[in-house]
Amino acid sequence: MREFRADLHIHTCLSPCAGLEMSPKQIVSEAKRKGLHVIGICDHNSAENVPAVMQTGAKAGLHVIGGMEVTSREEVHILALFGENESLFALQKAVYDHLYGSNDEGRYGDQVIVNGDEEVLGYSDKLLIGATDIDIDRLVGIIHEFGGLAIAAHVDREGFGIIGQLGFIPPALPLDALEVADPSARDTIPGRDRYAFVTGSDAHTIDRVGTRCSRFWMEDVSIGEMRRCFLGIDGRRVDM
Repeated sequence: MREFRADLHIHTCLSPCAGLEMSPKQIVSEAKRKGLHVIGICDHNSAENVPAVMQTGAKAGLHVIGGMEVTSREEVHILALFGENESLFALQKAVYDHLYGSNDEGRYGDQVIVNGDEEVLGYSDKLLIGATDIDIDRLVGIIHEFGGLAIAAHVDREGFGIIGQLGFIPPALPLDALEVADPSARDTIPGRDRYAFVTGSDAHTIDRVGTRCSRFWMEDVSIGEMRRCFLGIDGRRVDM
């Protein structure tokens, strides 16, 4: 087993609430500087900048996991992580089909789509900051149907966390793990013994990248190995 330091919750300049400095090169450079081995790119309701970060990460020897931070109908944030871009973009299509409204740049900010050379390819006009009309049970089901991991984001925060929005974590909801913004909050989560926990930076600015990370003990970097870590199979584990 090897230890991999992973920050699985990083936004790019595609997220309207993220800084424009959140470009692939700057994210990868900062992740390397912070000693990370793995990063997860999880923009709000979109994955359009994932290929650019993957391209940049590959050149720097950094593992990049493609993902999205999807907002359910109940305004709960769920991190969806995938090993293949084909499945990731299948989820993006499903999300886009259930996401309504157009972005107001003056109110919410620019949603910049870039390539690995830092060139601007365009701007998303979708209301990425909004909520889909997919309920949380169906959302987790879709993520699993496409082969991804479903992690409830920042469950210790009132805003957009599952406990803050619903008042509880539905026992029958098959989440793969829970993310806490503050690792010390783990012991306050009801039913915590049923779940694996991770922490991440939820970085919207460069200085935040890698300020929180999880340590995965696994053979290599893959969604399958991460799933085994969450389940504690064959000596694999995840620590915060």
